[in-house]
Amino acid sequence: MTPMKLMTPTEGKPPIALTLDERITGALVGAAVGDALGGPVEGRSAEQIVERHGGRVTGIVGPWDGDHWRTARPIAPYYKGDGHVTDDTLMTHALVRVYGAVRDHLDAYSVADHLVPELIANPRWIPELQAEALPLQRIFLAEKWIVARLHYGHVDPREAGSGNIVNCGAAMYMAPVGLVNAAHPQAAYAEALDVAGAHQSSYGREAAGVFAAAVAAACVPDATPATVVDTCLSLAKDGTRGAIEAVCDVAVRHQDVETAREPLRAAVAPFDTVGPDYRAPSLGARRPSRLHAVEELPIALGMLLVADGDYRHAVLGSVNYGRDCDSIATMSGALAGALHGEAAIPAAWVQTVAEASRLDLHAPARTLTDVAREVFVRDTARRRAHEAAFATLAGTP
Repeated sequence: MTPMKLMTPTEGKPPIALTLDERITGALVGAAVGDALGGPVEGRSAEQIVERHGGRVTGIVGPWDGDHWRTARPIAPYYKGDGHVTDDTLMTHALVRVYGAVRDHLDAYSVADHLVPELIANPRWIPELQAEALPLQRIFLAEKWIVARLHYGHVDPREAGSGNIVNCGAAMYMAPVGLVNAAHPQAAYAEALDVAGAHQSSYGREAAGVFAAAVAAACVPDATPATVVDTCLSLAKDGTRGAIEAVCDVAVRHQDVETAREPLRAAVAPFDTVGPDYRAPSLGARRPSRLHAVEELPIALGMLLVADGDYRHAVLGSVNYGRDCDSIATMSGALAGALHGEAAIPAAWVQTVAEASRLDLHAPARTLTDVAREVFVRDTARRRAHEAAFATLAGTP
């Protein structure tokens, strides 16, 4: 199938002249802020969010259970709210540190050799725990799987993801792969599939590859939400492609994230194994399949289209969607940030998240920008060497 050509109001406008540094900063800061906004309402329905907050969430809110967050079930003892990032950002920043150590492209062995030690050997401030702890003590079971399989089980890293529950756990932190491969979506897709092989299989691994490609596509100088989606459709396979096409076909008919929410959910529902009740998954939930897809990536792309790339609207649409909305907002935030840079992100949100989470949100961007530039130089040299070798083999000057 050929990519679906999507029309948005931005077509015909001159491209925004953003530098690599600005796009990487926008993507990583945008992802963290989206994560923090979605955290307090994660797992709730859109209707529950309205009831709890007296309307749609329009910014940073406090914990769902107020001062009782330490004992409230089912999420205790996590302090979700008030600008605290969640495991999405913890894993994203951990992957940036791996790039900082390797200074080159990553693969499944990089997860075993570098990411696992980041999770089990280096205590860090965990905003949701309000304590310094090992990241392993915060990440979800699907991420703990990496440690169990690679550190304790010594499984081949390229196969370690097989058997894990299939979810968006790998996709949620793949933005750095797209940024190191900025403006080269095909390379981002391939690298993310390799990296994610240590974590996920089936459509969970596929979502990781497609999200990384989307971020890389958002860094193309003349990129728009439509070109990002077209790139995803050109690469995605099986149920992931079907879900993105179905959701985005609905998204282009809407210009308001509020009215789009229910139609987008209806479009992705046939591909989603979790079912209508996010906290009571179906018996077939999160099992490998060529027919299904994670919900988060198609919805993030749909919200990006509906919002026409506007950061605030895309992220708030993702947050108020409910369900796994911190990961949806992480993805839409990364994409809108890559398209438009940090200037598109409300500065008050950035400051609150940085202060509340005790994070320097810009340091990872500086690290990854340096790495991306170094990797490009290496890639260019490798490409030139290949060109020379092939010319010799082919007998061409």
